[in-house]
Amino acid sequence: MYVIITYDVEEKRVAKVLKTCRKYLNWVQNSVFEGEITEAKLERLKLELSRIIDGSDSIRFYLMKDKNVFQLERMGNDKSQNFMIY
Repeated sequence: MYVIITYDVEEKRVAKVLKTCRKYLNWVQNSVFEGEITEAKLERLKLELSRIIDGSDSIRFYLMKDKNVFQLERMGNDKSQNFMIY
């Protein structure tokens, strides 16, 4: 499956969330990750993130069966060297 994750967490937890997400997905922008992931790895990622965040934090998961179900348009510089346009 293809997933896009966005997050808004307290500053003291940003580094931990960033590091955790980087293990599974490609960093594309501040607080945004995307990429192909298996359901099992997604569940593992969610479990790891749930141990980091608290009630004031927010993480959104946009799940798609594959990356071909949407069209990406962008403007400006990429924040990541690993960024790929689909």
